[in-house]
Amino acid sequence: MPQITVEYSRNVEDRVDIRSLLEAVHVAALSSGMFERGFGIRTRAAPRDLYLIADQDPANAFVAVIVRIAAGRTEQQRSQLADTIFAALCLQLQTAAASTSLAISLEVQEIDDLGARNLNNLHERLAAKSSSTARHDQAGAASQS
Repeated sequence: MPQITVEYSRNVEDRVDIRSLLEAVHVAALSSGMFERGFGIRTRAAPRDLYLIADQDPANAFVAVIVRIAAGRTEQQRSQLADTIFAALCLQLQTAAASTSLAISLEVQEIDDLGARNLNNLHERLAAKSSSTARHDQAGAASQS
């Protein structure tokens, strides 16, 4: 159930397709294999209109990704997750970084269970959707034989 926030300076929108950036980060998290069938992964954009970067040149830009995950993963797993998502992030930002001042960062944080509360029906709905699709695919295969 990772919560992924892609925070960025608003001027990045002129250089990067934000939807594609979110999709790349989301797919990278899915591909890590750390999250059961991707249930509950939430990836969102958080544009920032007010920001100061380095020498305050208004052309400077940033993209900062924060990945919040439940506690219990090993250091190696957290590092591998960071590497996987960061590689996808940098690939998406490669062209923008080549032509402008751009700070790119990523941090994986563990959520403290003591203060965390969750209520959602994503797991059940996606599991039902998945089994419904599987039944439909099996029925289609049976009718073709």
